[in-house]
Amino acid sequence: MANDAVRSIGSEQIPYFRTEEFSETMFENEKLMLKFAKAPTKSRLVSITGSGTASMEAVILNFFSSYDKVLVINGGSFGRRFVTLCQIHKVPYEEIKLGLGVSLEEKDLLPYEGKGYTGFLVNLDETSTGVLYDIQLISGFCKRNNLFLVVDSISSFLADPFNMADLGVDVMITGSQKALACPPGVSFIVLAPRAVERAYESKVRSMYFDLKVALKNGERGQTPFTPAVGILRQINIRLKEIENHGGVDVENGRIKQQAVDFRSKITNLPFKYITNSPSNAVTSLHPIHNNAYDIFLTLKNEYGIWICPNSGNLVNSVFRVGHIGALTKHDNTVLVNAFKDLEKRGLL
Repeated sequence: MANDAVRSIGSEQIPYFRTEEFSETMFENEKLMLKFAKAPTKSRLVSITGSGTASMEAVILNFFSSYDKVLVINGGSFGRRFVTLCQIHKVPYEEIKLGLGVSLEEKDLLPYEGKGYTGFLVNLDETSTGVLYDIQLISGFCKRNNLFLVVDSISSFLADPFNMADLGVDVMITGSQKALACPPGVSFIVLAPRAVERAYESKVRSMYFDLKVALKNGERGQTPFTPAVGILRQINIRLKEIENHGGVDVENGRIKQQAVDFRSKITNLPFKYITNSPSNAVTSLHPIHNNAYDIFLTLKNEYGIWICPNSGNLVNSVFRVGHIGALTKHDNTVLVNAFKDLEKRGLL
């Protein structure tokens, strides 16, 4: 949910982008994104005009090859997406499959210690179930085994504490439409110094997703191809707003409070939590008595309230409630009152 300032920028005429003014916007975006990711010194940012999946594919293309052997955490739709990308691009992999909403534990990693793996792929918040994986556990494993660590933080960035430098994360991926609360269409790749070096050495069979070309253009605050200019300007406003309100730690805390408030208000409603280790960004719920997608449709069509339906084999059993963007505790109350009304009608 975008705020008034972000929407206002979206209503303006889109300027030509090969200018010093737009380059300054891009430099500001890079500076603040690196700051909020707590990236190590000399890290870089690449902006991709494309969804988070576009950046996931760019990362696979640029950092892995048939000579690698990667571990993939597969606990839902987006873990499977990393698996599919490895299959498409012929990157040898092994997946650690986790059940619905199940968090990663040390015992899940023990069989892979010292086995010659070169990379590790994880969706920090598996958005389909809302489970937040233990990034400290993953970090320790990757450091011991010298693995190139890629973290999809598309849903988790700004919502959950994350320190790229301390964790030894080589690549972080995020997107414009989650806690940044801007329109979809832009994704970001944050590259630690080891990843920057690796990108420049990589021989990529792609024009659009060659990160060394993007990095070179980024030195002058530009992109190699036409970017989503309007969205990048909205992101600029949003990043500066977060900075002016106290920075990433304050934003983490604000979103956490929103999540805690919502969860406290649904205690007596007929829902089952999908995970006991949720991200601050989202709460995934299984309605005990009725169809999840039907509840989504009724809220949308009769109450004017949007929650997030699921997809695939979870479409009828799980829906998700977001806590990111310009939401307030009052919004939580409005939604919970609608749930209570649905319960009275026998629709919850």
